[in-house]
Amino acid sequence: MKRILVTGGAGFIGSHLCDRLLKEQNDVICLDNYFTGSKDNIRHLLDNHNFELIRHDITTPYYAEVDEIYNLACPASPVHYQYNPIKTFKTSVYGAVNMLGLARRTKAKILQASTSEVYGDPAVHPQVEGYWGNVNPIGIRSCYDEGKRAAETLFMDYNRQNNVRVKIIRIFNTYGPRMNPNDGRVVSNFIVQALKGENITIYGDGSQTRSFQYVSDLIEAMIRMMNTPDDFTGPVNIGNPGEFTMLELAAMVIKLTNSSSKIVFCELPGDDPKQRRPDISIAYEKLSGWTPSIKLEEGLKETIAYFDHIL
Repeated sequence: MKRILVTGGAGFIGSHLCDRLLKEQNDVICLDNYFTGSKDNIRHLLDNHNFELIRHDITTPYYAEVDEIYNLACPASPVHYQYNPIKTFKTSVYGAVNMLGLARRTKAKILQASTSEVYGDPAVHPQVEGYWGNVNPIGIRSCYDEGKRAAETLFMDYNRQNNVRVKIIRIFNTYGPRMNPNDGRVVSNFIVQALKGENITIYGDGSQTRSFQYVSDLIEAMIRMMNTPDDFTGPVNIGNPGEFTMLELAAMVIKLTNSSSKIVFCELPGDDPKQRRPDISIAYEKLSGWTPSIKLEEGLKETIAYFDHIL
């Protein structure tokens, strides 16, 4: 049994990770300040004797004896990370410093949940890990994009200077049950609007693309990444290389919900990437042949059923 710390453990992705780690008979400490996480996501775990829930903000230090750390704490949707951009940046940077300090003291292995947003509005397609990105350092998305880039820098410097065992993954658009219906992400937006019979809002002309991975595929990759040899740090793209336009996604959601919603177009926000698709060659090579297994239509059905229940 390993003692594993999951920061942001009450969030959408974090709660699924806690499920998996407990299923594998680990002792799990879930840290969350509930800015975007929710006790509802982990309520079913509260009676598990191997699960410990602590309200804590990782911008301040946390002390425990742990074997592994999964650092997921940070608002990840534009609505939430732009609400308090200074706090978002501090969560990425101070949070990384505090968790890396903990990993250094306890000699724990630590995984950083970075993001495809480190590539900005990419000039390379699909995005490969060696691409340094095209990020606006002073835009409305910079608090998140640059915060995550700075966190990657800290992880690699702690590895080189202090021999901390680090792992970095870059997560591409992920969806599934336990998403916040008000998080402003495109999958949750479209599903909620379709289920309510409201207009489906597409920003821009709908030709911009995204790649969508189901949450269980991401969790599998995270576990495999943590278990790779210590000399492999990443970064590694984790995503589904299937690429869809916003119009294609909207049409699929309308079909699967049997909705009467109409599509309306709104102004595209600043710095919104036009294309997003991961090259997952390194993940396939280093993570024991990992590749996403859930098709978009299959995953959307599960996600729609979840939202239909909570709405």
